[in-house]
Parts: sequence; C-alpha cells; structure tokens
Amino acid sequence: MERRRYQILDAIRGCALASMLLYHAAWDLVYLFGADWPWYHGFAARVWQQSICWTFILLSGYCWSLGRRRLRRGLTVFLCGAFITAATWAFMPGNLVYCGVLTLLGASSLLLVPLAPALERLPPRAGAAGSFLLFLLLRDAGAGFLGFEGARLAALPEGLYRDHFTALLGFPPADFFSTDYFPLLPWFFLFLTGWFLFRLRPEDVRETRRLPLAAAMGRRSLLIYMLHQPVIYALLAAGHFLLTGATV
Repeated sequence: MERRRYQILDAIRGCALASMLLYHAAWDLVYLFGADWPWYHGFAARVWQQSICWTFILLSGYCWSLGRRRLRRGLTVFLCGAFITAATWAFMPGNLVYCGVLTLLGASSLLLVPLAPALERLPPRAGAAGSFLLFLLLRDAGAGFLGFEGARLAALPEGLYRDHFTALLGFPPADFFSTDYFPLLPWFFLFLTGWFLFRLRPEDVRETRRLPLAAAMGRRSLLIYMLHQPVIYALLAAGHFLLTGATV
C-alpha cells in the first residue's frame, strides 16, 4: 500500500513539474527573449502559475510525514534555495530570486520538526480547515492587508514592512523585489494544510493507472528544479541563434 501511494504522489509531483517547466520556458521567452504574448500577463497565466505552486506546496506538506531524516531534508532544500538566491544575485541581479519556493519549502519543513508534536494534538479536519482559512486570510499580507486576491478585509500596520527579514516572513518593504517570492506567510499555512490532509488520507487507496515518466520526474524533482532554468535558457538561446543568427 505504501509503495502504491508513493507512486501516485510522485506522479502528481511529476505532472506539476512538467507544467512548471513549460511555464518557466514561457517566462524566459517573454522576459528574456522579448516574446510579445499579452495572454501571459492575463488571468489564464495567473491561474496556471498558481496551480503549479499550490500543488507543490500542498504536496510537500502532505509528504512531510512520509519522509525520513526530515531535518537533513529541510536543510538541503533550504540551502538549495539559498544557492539560487546567491546565483541570481551574482549573475542575474535583474532577475533576483529571494524567498523563492525552495526557501519556503525548506523553511516550512524545518519549522514543522519542532511544531509537529503539538500540532498532532489537533483534530486533523479542524487543523486542515483552520490552516487553509489562515492561508486565505493572509494571502495578500505582502500587499499590506488581510484578504484574498484583492478582497481587502483590514489594513496591516506599516511598521511590519521594514527589511529583507520581514520580507522572508511575508511583510516586504516598498523597495523589495524578487522574481519568485514565497514568504512564510501565508504559504506556510498552505504547507500545513497539506500536512493535516495527510492525516485524513484514506486507508484503501488503489492505484488504477500508472504514469511512469511523471513518477520518475517526481522522484527527482529537486535535481530537476535546480537544473531546469539553465537548461531551458540554453535550449531557447540555441533555438534563437539558429532562427535569427543573433545571440541573446
């Protein structure tokens, strides 16, 4: 049963990863190669991007209880996020990644190590519902208010928005910039939602369809994530050169 469940989760992660590769290829074409695609700035692309990150974060929280060596895994993912921040700061400051998704996933995994014993005392349904409601309530905290997708419920104190440390928490200052921004608030609560959902998992899961390629990608998601942007950029640059004879 555990092996079947792992394959299903790996396949879901692999499908989300494939979607992310396509999305980031489109991002490179628009922002680095100058493609004129108005749809990429519209609602459909926004839903596409959010579907990817919601899946990854929920699934990471769901799978936390299945993993071994959670402290080491959390540190590894966090340090990978720090590496991406350092690399973009050094070589692509105009596309700096600070508080990216790997930083979030690593920090969330580490936070859950001491918090899990206390959270396990909560009824899982109440925990999942409460975590998701907190996620929705804090969804627009980075913009200065409580609410979800522009529904302003209450303004937050301006004093919260001070520096890069408060940006890591979810309160960025006015001059903050990051091309991939996933602070602890609100996203840690979506991670927690996944963690509580694992405790509600059915015990009679049956695997009815196999997706071997997606599952294989899912098992290597961190490696693929670390390598995908340089590879995509190199392929697009090569294609651009073959079509136009000019370098980027």
